[in-house]
Amino acid sequence: MNDFVVRGIRAEEWESVKAFRLVALRDPAAPLAFLETYEDAAGRPDSFWRDRACGAGEKGLGARQFVAEADGGEWVGSVTVLVEEAGSVDWAGYPVERRQGHVVGVYVRPEWRGGRVTRELFEAGVEWAWKTGLERVRLLVHEKNLRAQGAYRKVGFVPSGVTVPVGEGFGAFSGEKEREFVRERGTPSDR
Repeated sequence: MNDFVVRGIRAEEWESVKAFRLVALRDPAAPLAFLETYEDAAGRPDSFWRDRACGAGEKGLGARQFVAEADGGEWVGSVTVLVEEAGSVDWAGYPVERRQGHVVGVYVRPEWRGGRVTRELFEAGVEWAWKTGLERVRLLVHEKNLRAQGAYRKVGFVPSGVTVPVGEGFGAFSGEKEREFVRERGTPSDR
């Protein structure tokens, strides 16, 4: 398989950000993995995608998106880390007790899964989080998404014991749970 590099996105790459998100939302696991549908994302105006790329680009302070880019320029994976400030409320309405990162939008093309891509994307995201002064990094994963849970364990994340309900409005998944996985600053995987 071709080689790849992991890098942060640039604000002017908004069209690529949009295109890759739409690819991710077409994956068979998308209903378990993302709180967004292909139709909703495809219907968003270009201004949404410009703002998203700008906010997670090299000058973004509250988020950073990393991509794995194959030799030919194709994006083969992506991870985004959002900053959650202590004392704020997260997207699900729960209080944030400490300054932390929240990993979202994890996607690796099927033919690139199971190798270095996921590990290197997460390492870039976690390294950015530590440089930003965050105390820990967390993510939420659907209780039935065992493949993703295994991948997160391989990159040093462990279940915290916290579960949150999948929000209303997510069709067949309403009433189900997501599990929180965390990676604390200073754990063996960060040394």
